[in-house]
Amino acid sequence: MSKIAVLVTGAGGGGIGEQTIKCLRLSSLEFIIVSTDVTEISKGKIDADKFIVAPIVSDANYLSFILEVCAKNEIRAIIPGSEAELKFYSGNRSIFYERKIELLINGESVIKICLDKILTSDFLSKNKFASPKSFPVSHHSQFNIIDIYPLVLKPSVGGGGSANTFIAQNEEELKVFGQFLLTQYPEFIAQEYVGDANSEFTVGVLSLSDGKIVDSIVLRRNILSGLGSKLKIINTSNKPELGKYLAISSGISQGEIVRNELISNTCEEVAKAIGSTGPLNIQCRLVEGRVFIFEINPRFSGTSPMRALAGFNEVEISIKDRILKMRNFTRIDYKLGNVVRGLIEYFV
Repeated sequence: MSKIAVLVTGAGGGGIGEQTIKCLRLSSLEFIIVSTDVTEISKGKIDADKFIVAPIVSDANYLSFILEVCAKNEIRAIIPGSEAELKFYSGNRSIFYERKIELLINGESVIKICLDKILTSDFLSKNKFASPKSFPVSHHSQFNIIDIYPLVLKPSVGGGGSANTFIAQNEEELKVFGQFLLTQYPEFIAQEYVGDANSEFTVGVLSLSDGKIVDSIVLRRNILSGLGSKLKIINTSNKPELGKYLAISSGISQGEIVRNELISNTCEEVAKAIGSTGPLNIQCRLVEGRVFIFEINPRFSGTSPMRALAGFNEVEISIKDRILKMRNFTRIDYKLGNVVRGLIEYFV
């Protein structure tokens, strides 16, 4: 079988693009990997077989540029490496399908719901999945209706990698952090902080293009470590059950791959309810025997290469599904154990 040409956009260091390239390299299939980034100084230049500097996705010439890259390199599949690109490809999917180029992304309605944290909260509530109590905030007057602390404050749209995410343990902190967020975004979400930091999980649920679930994989996150923690503060609330520290993940996950039937089943039910036809990455905490879901990402994950190391290569399976038209997948006997991360330097 000839090599499959795959385009990975936004392939700079640390992002989803870089992580999916790792999965392609771990696959038993053979690929020609073409990557793009908005700067020459990019990790994608090292990782891919061919690297191209691209305009930013909002540029008027971005679409014509990508179509030319696809034609010249006989691209058969595209993996968007950033949230902005994910939105772009979702909104222009028919243009690529007409050219027989597969987009390794989820359905348009799934992406719309999951990229908006308020829509995600509404979906979870409507479908009776446990989730933290959430308050949409677009004006400082709405601070007065919030009566639960501590809270996680984050942008309703955007904010990947926990950017501009804060923990407010009282009304004063809510006002300070909330006012700042309103200067940066038209709206943010204030979400009840639930569970202790050692009870957080990231779950991958992979569905085929026909909606059939292949499998799910559970990683218990270590978010108290230096690399894994975006924010860690002493718990001064009146809720000692939340642990000594309140913490938010940096998005650079590491931890232990485990089997937990309750978490897996719950997250697979979420995938069915939302109508997933691709990769989903679900963030949750286990609190008193209940799975509280606080975020759903409709894409491959920063933990995808960790899953691939364990034998659960969701990027490879997606390509087998979308390009090779394979359908007969069984549950995956993936390995259990700890996966750690570090830093490697490159001279570009």
